[in-house]
Amino acid sequence: MQDAWQYGAAGSTNIGPMTAPGPRDTAAQLANAMARLRARLRTESERADMPWSWAQLTTLSRILKEGPTTTSALAAAEHVRPQSMAETVTALLRHGLVTRESDPADGRKSPIAATDQGRALIQSIPAMRETWLTSAIDRELSAAERRTLAKAAQIMERLADS
Repeated sequence: MQDAWQYGAAGSTNIGPMTAPGPRDTAAQLANAMARLRARLRTESERADMPWSWAQLTTLSRILKEGPTTTSALAAAEHVRPQSMAETVTALLRHGLVTRESDPADGRKSPIAATDQGRALIQSIPAMRETWLTSAIDRELSAAERRTLAKAAQIMERLADS
């Protein structure tokens, strides 16, 4: 029978349920679990009628969060080539998710802003993810596991704020 705790860090050992795992083992397991859950949430929030890539949605989300911006500023923020960002912005423009306006202070710039349709799209994605996650928690976890998960979420928030 396997021990209750198993960790994947290099050189780690299985640790029994009464022994606290080391920080490295915990970090490795947590990073793996978060990556897998994030990938699953992405998959579960995809709609069949959604033709946009995650790069496009990430860019749109950044525009919403930071306000009107230029293609070059977006490229720098997303760590991509300006040409790649120009393609992303063109797709968002074509789908009516963003608009390009003239900058009254500098006619050479054309800031990109999100449309109401773009805002609605970005706001719908967390709801789809939350719906799936709520269902999975209800279907897969016992009451005790839900309490443990709620405590773990609080701890993860504390780590994120540290």
